[in-house]
Amino acid sequence: MGRIKKKGEAGNAKNYITRTQAVKKLQISLPDFRKLCIWKGIFPREPRNKKKASKSSTASTTFYYAKDIQYLLHEPLLQKFRDQKVLEKKISRALGRGDVGDASRLERNAARPEKTGKPRYTLDHVIRERYPTFVDALRDLDDCLSMLFLFANLPSTSTVPAKMIARCERLCLEFQHYLIVSQSLRKSFLSIKGIYYQASIQGEDILWLVPYKFNQRVVGDVDFRIMGTFVEFYMTLLGFVNFRLYTSVGLKYPPKFDQAKDEKAGELGAFQLEGNATAITNEAPAQVTNGDAEAGPDPKTQAEVNKLIKEMREVDVDGEREAEADKDEAATDAIDKFEPAAPGGDVLPQPTYSGNEPESLFANCTFYLSRETPRQPIEFILRAFGCKRIGWDAVLGEGAYTTDERDPSITHQIVDRPVIQASVQEEGDGEDNQTSQKLAVNQRMPGRTYVQPQWVWDSINDGEMKRPDLYAPGASLPPHLSPFVQNTQGAYDPTIPLEEQQTEGEALEDSEEEVDEDEADEDEEMGDNLAVKSMKVAQSDDEDEDSDNGSFGGFSDDEKEANGDDANESEDDEQAAELQYQQELEAELTGKPIKQTPLNPQAKAKVEARKRLAKQAKEEAEDLERAKGMLSKKKRKLFEQMQYTNNKKSAEDQKLREKRRKLEKQKARAKA
Repeated sequence: MGRIKKKGEAGNAKNYITRTQAVKKLQISLPDFRKLCIWKGIFPREPRNKKKASKSSTASTTFYYAKDIQYLLHEPLLQKFRDQKVLEKKISRALGRGDVGDASRLERNAARPEKTGKPRYTLDHVIRERYPTFVDALRDLDDCLSMLFLFANLPSTSTVPAKMIARCERLCLEFQHYLIVSQSLRKSFLSIKGIYYQASIQGEDILWLVPYKFNQRVVGDVDFRIMGTFVEFYMTLLGFVNFRLYTSVGLKYPPKFDQAKDEKAGELGAFQLEGNATAITNEAPAQVTNGDAEAGPDPKTQAEVNKLIKEMREVDVDGEREAEADKDEAATDAIDKFEPAAPGGDVLPQPTYSGNEPESLFANCTFYLSRETPRQPIEFILRAFGCKRIGWDAVLGEGAYTTDERDPSITHQIVDRPVIQASVQEEGDGEDNQTSQKLAVNQRMPGRTYVQPQWVWDSINDGEMKRPDLYAPGASLPPHLSPFVQNTQGAYDPTIPLEEQQTEGEALEDSEEEVDEDEADEDEEMGDNLAVKSMKVAQSDDEDEDSDNGSFGGFSDDEKEANGDDANESEDDEQAAELQYQQELEAELTGKPIKQTPLNPQAKAKVEARKRLAKQAKEEAEDLERAKGMLSKKKRKLFEQMQYTNNKKSAEDQKLREKRRKLEKQKARAKA
């Protein structure tokens, strides 16, 4: 006979533990328990049977693995929390007795970060436990950067202290300096939420979001205590990552920080990097070996080998071999094209010849940022892609290459304001009141390219400098597309003309709408002409009345004929409409077909095309139903789900095409 199992000693009751039981077992408060779970990466679990997992009569909602809670019993931070709790009890007990001296002594011995600067605890061991390798830390860097950049832009409050904001901003700027030195930034995108950046570090693609520099309003429905716990962990993580990244390119960490420049909005210019300049390359730095290591080849032997190789290369080759080699080179000079293996497959990016490296796209340019442009993101992107000389107005902060807008070395100026049409007052000094630049209204420096900020983002995403005339000040900008979305076959693509991607039915409807619009325009023109004629007739009547002293001489013969023709046409249309309606009613009662009126060839072709499309759609639906009947029940459900998703996506693409069609029509009307 087997052993009788007792209730609560096996199965779900043993594998899971409720949050209340976990807090009692660890003997800490609930806020400290939340901190510990966030830092250690322990999160609630969902058992299959909550009733069996719960040992109490009341229904519990939050469960954890019992092994995870058992693992927390050996955490060193647990003892720190307990010591802090004991110290707070001693201080409150001393204050309750009225012993102020004893309470102050205990408080001085306590670790007060806001006064002494010494932290109560460190999370270094937690980082080493959760990320055993550096690649693991890089893979988890997306949320870390997004959270720290968010807190770097928040205003200081009681829940978000100023020291936390300053440290987040400093860590983010240090990370940006590494991206600039290593030229690891790849793409960026301007969205409604903020600016997305993507960098490639040691083969890992990292994507994070940076909010815009707006005045942030801190709301009360956000639990900043929980977010502060994540930020505290992420600050330690990014500090480790920055140290590893700086040392990998031969830089000292932390870099020198100039507080005076930072107070004057220096930001990136407030840091001074130190290290071996020769080790700062795109690839990993070369390892320095000692003299006792393996020695290289003998210089004399190597010189002789090089001499022999040079002589072999200088040997004359026959003319036929040279011609064959030229033919082979001409044949292999073409770039391979990656075509989809099956219709409907994903379109792969095609290779192109590029003489310049994308990382040094702006290396030969000198930029000047107007005061209305967002300086921080533009400066970061330009420096990350090779630009060394960036100037801006003095009101934007310290660290500019030049603050003189008339500097002849400037090749590009970024402007984000429309063409100003301002009038200079006679009493004024001739300066534009909308800007503090020293140039006059609409004045341009010769030999300088003026573009809008979107030109920078589109250029780095495409890997080439875009045409500046498309981004001129005041021009209608081209669509700013996300570089992180890969176009699929059959989906809406804003870069392709609308005629090439719309369906046959949409093209037919579009042509009918154009015909209706033309007819409406013609009717409107006819109405305008009739109104003009009536105004002329009324004017002539007034003149006749003035000349004849109120006597009316009647209409002329031409006017009578015109008015009679218009009246006859309107009466004929009404009679034809009534006759058509009468025929439809009679056909409905008797069941006889309606006599069709003759149509013009264009209308007849449209009717036939519409019938053909309807017949084709009906045949495809019938074939689809027959094919579904051959499938099993499981495969049929899966196919219906796929069909629902495809139809939903097709409807979204159709809405986008309709929206684009309306915009193009509005632009065409505005130009006309």
